[in-house]
Amino acid sequence: MKMNKEFEVRKEEILRIPYSFAKKNNVIFLKEAHFKIYIGIDDPLNIEPINELRLFFNKEIESVKIEKSKIEKIIEEYYLEKREEKKEKSFEQSDYGYDLLDKSESNSAVNILNSIILEAVSQKASDIHFEPLADSLSIRYRIDGVLQKKPSVSKDMQSQIITRIKVISKLDIAEKRLPQDGRIKLFLNKREVDFRISTIPTINGERVVLRILDKTNIVFGFETLIQDVELVKTLKHDISIPEGIILVTGPTGSGKTTTLYSAISELDFKKLNIMTIEDPVEYKLNEISQIAINPKIDLTFAKGLKHILRQDPDIIMVGEIRDKETAQIAIQAALTGHLVLSTLHTNDSPSAIARLVDMGIEPYLISTTVVSILAQRLLRKLCEHCKKEYEPEGATILNYRFKKRKYFKAEGCEKCFYTGYNGRIGIYEYMKLDKNIKRQLLINADANEIKNVLPSDYKTLLKSAFEIFENGQTSIDEIFRVTRTI
Repeated sequence: MKMNKEFEVRKEEILRIPYSFAKKNNVIFLKEAHFKIYIGIDDPLNIEPINELRLFFNKEIESVKIEKSKIEKIIEEYYLEKREEKKEKSFEQSDYGYDLLDKSESNSAVNILNSIILEAVSQKASDIHFEPLADSLSIRYRIDGVLQKKPSVSKDMQSQIITRIKVISKLDIAEKRLPQDGRIKLFLNKREVDFRISTIPTINGERVVLRILDKTNIVFGFETLIQDVELVKTLKHDISIPEGIILVTGPTGSGKTTTLYSAISELDFKKLNIMTIEDPVEYKLNEISQIAINPKIDLTFAKGLKHILRQDPDIIMVGEIRDKETAQIAIQAALTGHLVLSTLHTNDSPSAIARLVDMGIEPYLISTTVVSILAQRLLRKLCEHCKKEYEPEGATILNYRFKKRKYFKAEGCEKCFYTGYNGRIGIYEYMKLDKNIKRQLLINADANEIKNVLPSDYKTLLKSAFEIFENGQTSIDEIFRVTRTI
């Protein structure tokens, strides 16, 4: 629909303003240009919604006067779903969650918090950090694995914002001396987003981190995660084995849980009894039984795993092997005819074996039960809209390693919020426990000794990363940032 020669309403653009907000304030999104957002509104003198949109988009707002009836018709035509007034409930009144788009609250702290969360979700952040400083409340988003600074909030709003977070997540607002953990479900119209909340006391006040679990940004399945076709085939074969242990390793935030869920999504739910025990349950899946550990009532990984074995499972997913007891039960489960999927925190695949031995697991049990180990990391992908081709100067690693002369680096544009990167891609190191590795394991389980008997075509994380670089999908700086500890 065209308004005039300058403005044309497009469905994918107009939906950038949430339906509830557009309907309440009779405002529509027109276009973004020259670092400004152009909106259509029937009353340009109504500055409250304009100010809220300025905070939401973090850009200057230019308003264009449009007849009220015309705006109402556009909203009715372009928004697919409407939220019935009778179904709108606040979080305090319902267990279903708090609606971020409910603008009935006049409290400025609530509106600021809502705007921060909305912006973080729209930029596909994985975490929001609220960090009390001496003179302000610092706000940072973790986007594609890297923290990015956002405008701070004044110190006098700190207590109200932190209290609001604790109220909607049902934490004890009076307890400010001890760490607390919680979980909330928020809505953006009909879109459901889960958050994990962690608070911890600091000298400047309570520090809060919100982990965003946005189901709309998650796609499971090996093909969607891994570009290496042969590796996908190998992993699918491994999870078809009826018994044994498959481990995924890497640091926090490297996508291990997503890989485990991708493995589970490849299985036949109807023919198998699949059970998981996690801390916490990050993604809720239908047709499988998921258990969250609860240390307050002594429900640990080890204790939960013992009881899972009495539930006649076929596949067991253990969120993380943290101690000897959990490792022993996982091995016992594998020995008694179950397939166990789990994670470890190690730098690479060979180190996972050494880690299990350090926990006190006998090498012969590892060689008998562990099928394969997958180490992984996540690299930021170069933004396709602004990546720039360049020639490296002097004798660099690029000149030595590659014959080709087409290299790309990050530049930054509006599409990627001037970071130069948009989205992430996995790099993988797959190690099958073949007879050579098993023999070495029984002699000496040291990670360096195991590396000496790896196949000649073994692909390390660094080799996997350089393949992504050769495809023009990432930069050399990003490779060194992620793999510098390897």
